[in-house]
Amino acid sequence: MQQKPYSFSIKNWSDDDKPREKLVQKGTSVLSDAELIAILIRIGSKNESAVELSKRILSSTNNNLNELGKLSITQLMQFKGIGEAKAVTIAAALEIGRRRRGEAAQKITKINSSKNVFELLQPKMGELPHEEFWIVFLNNSNTVLHAGQLSKGGITGTLVDVRLVLKQSLEIGAVGLILAHNHPSGTLRPSEADKQITRKLKVAAEALDIKVLDHIIITQKEYFSFADEGLLF
Repeated sequence: MQQKPYSFSIKNWSDDDKPREKLVQKGTSVLSDAELIAILIRIGSKNESAVELSKRILSSTNNNLNELGKLSITQLMQFKGIGEAKAVTIAAALEIGRRRRGEAAQKITKINSSKNVFELLQPKMGELPHEEFWIVFLNNSNTVLHAGQLSKGGITGTLVDVRLVLKQSLEIGAVGLILAHNHPSGTLRPSEADKQITRKLKVAAEALDIKVLDHIIITQKEYFSFADEGLLF
């Protein structure tokens, strides 16, 4: 009698091991990242279950959801068993998570530390593949009046327009500024260009009685503060 080929389907698992049933019975927090992704993609392939496929995808990003969120639809579809529909579902779910973090950041209305700046801006620029330069405008109580992008694509004197920064500061009524930009490479070490533009803006702002309070370098998970490190000379 010919032996029936083994099925990799999650349907053959016990209810305690099935991701959907496990979530219903025990809640979302007990599920692994792979199990949560398996719920999104629903089925795997004839050779691996949805959970095994999810583990394979995660292992390609060192089990880092932030890195997974950077993959494009095309890149996700490179995994055997992931078609366009599954790739779109994964991308949409990760984007919802990113927007949720962004909404939490919007609740930060007063800056009391460099960490506050990181929490405010990391959801906006921490995972970008390119550099952006932002300014946080503050009143004399360190309340955030406005936070906005000044330039995109690099950090050089030509891209950071000092006159525009000062013009916006006067229009908004800001008396304090916090500079911020991201390093997609993940390095927290400030470059010479970072230091030069900080000095340039600080000197120009002081002429109008506006203080540059800090310059924050933001990466995916960490930040570097000029003020904390004593570099605001």
